[in-house]
Amino acid sequence: MNAVYYSGKETMTNGESQPRSPSPGEVRIKVAYCGICGTDLHIFHGKMDKRVCVPQVIGHEASGAIVELGEGVKGLSVGQKVAIMPLDWCGECPACADGHEHICHNLKFLGIDTPGAFQEYWTIPARAALPLPDSLDLKTAALVEPLAVAFHDMRLGEVQAGDFVTVMGGGPIGALIAMTAKHKGARVLVAEINEYRLRLFEKLGIEAVNPMTADVAALVKERTDGRGADVVFEVTARQEGLDAAVKLLKTRGVIVVVGIFSEAPRIDLFSFFWKELRLRGARVYERQDYEAAINALADKALPADTLISAVYPLSELARGVRELEKGGEVMKVLIKCS
Repeated sequence: MNAVYYSGKETMTNGESQPRSPSPGEVRIKVAYCGICGTDLHIFHGKMDKRVCVPQVIGHEASGAIVELGEGVKGLSVGQKVAIMPLDWCGECPACADGHEHICHNLKFLGIDTPGAFQEYWTIPARAALPLPDSLDLKTAALVEPLAVAFHDMRLGEVQAGDFVTVMGGGPIGALIAMTAKHKGARVLVAEINEYRLRLFEKLGIEAVNPMTADVAALVKERTDGRGADVVFEVTARQEGLDAAVKLLKTRGVIVVVGIFSEAPRIDLFSFFWKELRLRGARVYERQDYEAAINALADKALPADTLISAVYPLSELARGVRELEKGGEVMKVLIKCS
């Protein structure tokens, strides 16, 4: 079968792979679509070689259909459409014992720590395959994984209808957070420097400004009658984004850290003391977030598919990676794997 491998820093290689029959507790799926994620870009740039076994098939934002069941698999059937929750937890560590399998101490992330979805067939733990309703097409279903991130972030930020929410960074995850917050009835302001993405937010009816040319703090103050934002989602993973987030918050406001900082940032703890702020980390998602994302897409509650900028065949994965790398008029790129 066809597959694309990460073969080392800034190198993707088209090749072949042998389909693997599922062991007990596993399923084999025919991959339909897989989105290119920011994590895939980090891998492409060689920043995750300590976790990725080169050469390796990567990719994890996948949808597909089951073609084979391993022994003992219940609740799934051949031909069933599924979205993939790419987590494999140990079930024995303290985090798992406390019911937090998504942050298992020994967590394996499919497509990073194990082979991923940029291939025609993919064998995975059965618990990673979540059934999809017939009404949800597989192209849109490739957005379930990043939308589940947004739903998880919403829960940890405790966003309520009427809240004022600011999103620092309007890439795919930031855009999905903004959509989800708006859907919950919050007022939303996005800070983003890419002009193409700013125009896209305008079409979506979400206020977005370029922090290089607009005074975001003044806008938040104006929109909230001087109170400040209830919740700020920091998605940029940049020091200036975190600094701005602290300044934008109201008394007892909440920062949800979504972006992954490569180095430990500085934090203005005096402001946390003075305004009794809260800081929440947000890592991946839980099953309830996946189910919420599936339902939202099936019900067309969110225009998430408007974020899809391009769809390329598996053989052109490197092209999709390069387009995302250079930025410009691009938001979400999907790869059609079969």
